[in-house]
Amino acid sequence: MSNADRDSRHLLSMRWRDAVFAHWPVECDVIEPTLPEGLAVDTGPDGRAWLSVVGFVMADIRPRFSPIGRSFPELNLRTYVRHGDATGVYFYNLDADDRLSVALARRLFKLPYYRAEMRVTERDGEIRFRSYRTHEGVETAAFDATIEPQGAPEPVEPRSLAAFLVENYRFFVAGDGALYEGAVSHEPWAIAPAELTVRENTLFSASGFDRPAGEPLVQYAPGEAVTAGRIRRAEHRL
Repeated sequence: MSNADRDSRHLLSMRWRDAVFAHWPVECDVIEPTLPEGLAVDTGPDGRAWLSVVGFVMADIRPRFSPIGRSFPELNLRTYVRHGDATGVYFYNLDADDRLSVALARRLFKLPYYRAEMRVTERDGEIRFRSYRTHEGVETAAFDATIEPQGAPEPVEPRSLAAFLVENYRFFVAGDGALYEGAVSHEPWAIAPAELTVRENTLFSASGFDRPAGEPLVQYAPGEAVTAGRIRRAEHRL
């Protein structure tokens, strides 16, 4: 979905900067029991389900027409789902280093946002992403990794595995006994392959998963301008 297609009634605008994607393939039966009613596992062109850790700096996030924005890091664990013929992502957590934004996102979007102490630094072309969840009443989770982009970012090929993993414009969330969906809009990602050095990662165990076997597929994107609208009840789809 391009900038020209953005809904003029968007609720929020922001920029996702220095996006780090790390994707692990898993069996579908690992994901299926964790999904709310109405959602099914979506698989990529390789026929596999995926769990992805995605971190970025959410820069200058602001409500529509607001002259003042907020900036903070975010880190999420997600998978890929279907609701009828619609596809999107389902979040197990979204950790963020901003108390007010976490509270608003939990109330307005019903998303599993949690407070965390986070730091993103860049040195000699490498980006280090550190996070420690401090939200009361939930499992703690830590993530400490360095990413090193390899080459210049390029647009992803349509219908490729890379497109399946990063070109997602809809998310689903369960709350109050119902299934909701929301949408974001931005230009297609330009991504570069990257190397990831992980010092600590307890995001999987904090969400009830064993750590997936094997090495992840790692990608880096400099960033995109993004808009987001309000959530709504998910439509009935066959």
